[in-house]
Parts: sequence; structure tokens; C-alpha cells
Amino acid sequence: MSKPNLPTIYLVSDGTGRTCETVVQSVLVQFQDEKVRLVRKAGVRRPTDITELMEQAAGERAVVFYTLVYDKARQAMRDAARERMVPAVDLLEPLLISLYDLFQTNRRAKPGILYKSNRAYYDRIDAVEYTLNHDDGCRIHELGQADVVLVGLSRSSKSTTCFYLAYSGIRAANVPLVRGQTPPPELLQLDQRRVLVLTVNPYRLQAVREARLKTWDMDPNSDYADKSQIAFEIRSLNELINKYGWNSLDVSYKAVEEIAREVIRLLNEAGVKTERRA
Repeated sequence: MSKPNLPTIYLVSDGTGRTCETVVQSVLVQFQDEKVRLVRKAGVRRPTDITELMEQAAGERAVVFYTLVYDKARQAMRDAARERMVPAVDLLEPLLISLYDLFQTNRRAKPGILYKSNRAYYDRIDAVEYTLNHDDGCRIHELGQADVVLVGLSRSSKSTTCFYLAYSGIRAANVPLVRGQTPPPELLQLDQRRVLVLTVNPYRLQAVREARLKTWDMDPNSDYADKSQIAFEIRSLNELINKYGWNSLDVSYKAVEEIAREVIRLLNEAGVKTERRA
């Protein structure tokens, strides 16, 4: 296996991996000038999985940080690290020993307890981070991780709706549809039930675009806000809706919270499950 260009750190957990990543990230900020490649491995519990993982880490000359609560998994990690001479740091062991000495009681060897007890909070943080990174067509190769992808013309409330949905723990990405351009293949490869088009009537869209141009101190009479150009964009959008069978939602005079509720309702009606993270 070829060596990666950057120093590699494996983050290994038998739960969600959030604790391990949080601890390592909090230390990495002390090394802001250093670039590093993080490899996240969650739900690792079987000794065979640990052996395979450590083979990879050894080949990449990686450092491993892990948060494993099962005794067998922790022992397998120690053995595999020693045999393959991989630097491995157990982030939980000092805490577990100290707390055992304090309480004199056995611990609950159950991965993911912290996440499950704060699931709504973590889902919200996860969704907001995802939505921030996937606004306006960014990182389009990761659209498959979204609960819903909103598409539409410029100024159709895609971004604001996505962030409102993210606050509810729903991973929402948005992709602008540009006149004369074919939708990106990454969008067409998705489960199309997760794709939802936000539409706006031409009068409302023209007014919104004119207001935006004024805010930008640009000519409100440009093609961007021209009624005939907007009508052409809407006709092209309707053709795409018909071609790909996308669900659509008219947001012309709806508040963002109302749009978000309608998006969730349409997803539910389509049989799309949005609470997929565990």
C-alpha cells in the first residue's frame, strides 16, 4: 500500500465515534499549521475487524486513537497494535480506571450511551454541519448522504429551507438548476424520492430577484430579473420536473417554516425515512 501524502490518524470507536473525534480535534487545534488525514472507523467491535483495520493502519504508518468500551475489543486492539508496531492510544482507559477507583462499581460496557442520551442534540449538530458543507451545490459527490436534496432556480428559498430543516436534525443539501444546463449526474443517481423542487411563480420570483439586485447595488433591469428570461427558466424547470418525475412545492408566498413542514410531509408521503443516523 502506498503511503498517504499526509500524516494519518485513525479514529476508532465501537459506538458513533463522536467522543474520539471530539477529543482528537480539540488537541489538533494546538497544531493549526499541521495538515493531517483523519480516517474515521465507527462501530468497530469484532476482533477480526480490529485486526484488519490495524493492518491498514500499519501500511499507512498511521497513529490510532480509540474509544472502545468492550474489554475484548480493547484487548484485541492492544494485541494488534503491539504485533504490528502501530502507535495506538486508548482514550478511555485512564478515565475508566480513575472512575472505578472512585465509585468502586463496575462500568456499563455499552457503546454509544452518550450519543443515545443526547441524540436530538447530536443529530442537529450533524445535520447543520452537513448542510453548511453542501449548500448551493457544494461537495456534490456527497449528495448520497443527504436526507433530502432541494433543487430549484436562483432565489427559490433553497438555502434558508435547508438550514431550517437542519435545525430539526434533517440533513438537507441544495443544488441550483441553471438554465440550459443538464442536472448533475450525482443528482440523477439519487433515490429520486429524496429530490424535491422548490418552485416560485414568475411575478414573485421577479420581485425577489429585483430586491436582491438592489441589495447588491446592481442594475435591477438585468436579465437576472427580466420577466421573459424568468418565464423561460420556469418553463425549462417544469420540463425537468416532468422528465424526472420530481415532486415539487410552490413556495411563492410561504414562510420558511411552512416550507420546511411541507417538505417533511412530502418526504413522509413518499415513504422516505429521514431519521437514519444512529
